[in-house]
Amino acid sequence: MKNSGNKVLMPIGDASETVDTLYPYYRLQEAGFEPVVAAPEKRVYQLVMHEVRPGWTITREWEGYQLAADVAFTDVDPEDFAGVFFSGGRAPEYIRDDEDLIRATQHFFDADKPIASVCHGVEIPARADRVRGRRMATVAKCQFDLEVCGGIYVNAPCVIDGNLVSGRTFHDHGHYVGPWIRLLEEWQAGKSQAAASAAG
Repeated sequence: MKNSGNKVLMPIGDASETVDTLYPYYRLQEAGFEPVVAAPEKRVYQLVMHEVRPGWTITREWEGYQLAADVAFTDVDPEDFAGVFFSGGRAPEYIRDDEDLIRATQHFFDADKPIASVCHGVEIPARADRVRGRRMATVAKCQFDLEVCGGIYVNAPCVIDGNLVSGRTFHDHGHYVGPWIRLLEEWQAGKSQAAASAAG
């Protein structure tokens, strides 16, 4: 088993939600972790802002900031990472069929590593067949995606189910990101302790 260290995987694509992505990106840095952005290919991606505005009954989209991917999905070795964050926006719908992303997603669940998901991010672990029997929050419009894949929808700002922490939308960031980072810190401390014991 490789040393997972302090790297945390953040899968994105064009139309990943700006706040969903950048808030945890910088929170990870503040906590001493290294967020690693992964995408279908190593290039710059266009983030978006998603919001239902007055007079609209569906989500409207505006261009947000851009973010460069550090690595392509095909080059990701999930054993190198302590955890993963599934951001929202429209991107999950388009990247969830990527075989390398599915493989990495399954690793995080199977290895019981700290996982966070918000909004449409649920579409990735659902596609990877890893939400069966798991309690999760997600945006209401993705309740069906979760439940049809065997998950349990919970309408709350922070849902913790073992190693899995989730929120509904970016409005919940202040509730669920902190508990997820604490899980990462516990994971990292456990790995350090195991390494020290092996060396001693």
